[in-house]
Amino acid sequence: MSNRRKFIKQLGLGAVGTGLVTMLPESLFASVRSNSTYPISLAQFSLASEFFTGKHNTLEFPARAQKEFGVNIVEYVSMFFADKMNDASFFKELKMRTDDLGVSNHLIMVDDENIANLDKEKRNHAVESHYKFVDAAKVLGCSSIRVNLGSIEQTGTAEEVADAALEGYNKLLKYGDEHDMNIIVENHVGHSCNGKWLANIMKEVNHKRAGVLPDFGNFCINRTKPETMDIAGYMNTKCLEQYDMYLGIEELMPYAKGVSAKTHKFDAKGNETEMDFKRIFNIIEKSGFDGIIGIEYEGGLMHLQGMEGYVSNEEGIMATKKLIQRSM
Repeated sequence: MSNRRKFIKQLGLGAVGTGLVTMLPESLFASVRSNSTYPISLAQFSLASEFFTGKHNTLEFPARAQKEFGVNIVEYVSMFFADKMNDASFFKELKMRTDDLGVSNHLIMVDDENIANLDKEKRNHAVESHYKFVDAAKVLGCSSIRVNLGSIEQTGTAEEVADAALEGYNKLLKYGDEHDMNIIVENHVGHSCNGKWLANIMKEVNHKRAGVLPDFGNFCINRTKPETMDIAGYMNTKCLEQYDMYLGIEELMPYAKGVSAKTHKFDAKGNETEMDFKRIFNIIEKSGFDGIIGIEYEGGLMHLQGMEGYVSNEEGIMATKKLIQRSM
């Protein structure tokens, strides 16, 4: 338990670190820009409203990414083909289509059972439930699956969840190692939205297959309770306390095996209204990251609900792509 106490002590004031980076002079982030660019991928969740309503399907997604948006690397979301997980022919067909198109399969974002569950039996079951996603990712030629350390129903203190997360994550990493598959974690729900907490998980694990998928838009460390325990309920919650996104990204980038450039709203100049992309990309470049930047436009879900200020999936994806290119 001494290591666990050390872990929580290292966490320190991370949860109240909001604002520390924003008080620093901008000159600290003004690195000398290089002419290098990052490959860009398209996350399936950028078209979530179409998948949720059955207007689009996974087999057609790679072709659309390439032909409509000019993107040749794709990221899948498990919930959009959950009914196909035991259908080997589905993944063979998807791989054949991407090969024919010259599209690369980057990762699968897995939203499944909680591998950080405080109940040991449920945690072990959750870990084993992820094996099929590793197998599917292997067929597709992906480099990683993205998992969560927590859930919208998660209970427990930061230290208790860290204990459970370390145990579950290490077990899943062993399976990933056996199949040459990275198992990476997104700052997605609960304690994982605290950059310091998640970075310390990576330090504790210290595994070549471990890593993170920093998401620009997922640093809410305290939000209202969802009315329903599903994606719709979660999307309708409100953030009560925000971790400093710039600090969080800086803490996570040393462990990044991908980046999720999430966007919601844009101003007339095409800038994201909730974050400074150039500042973020300065942090990314300083970290030495040389991987893939993923487009993840989430505003389409709000647009579908008729909420003001959000644009369509197509407009949001192209706006995000241009913003990424402009920020490199």
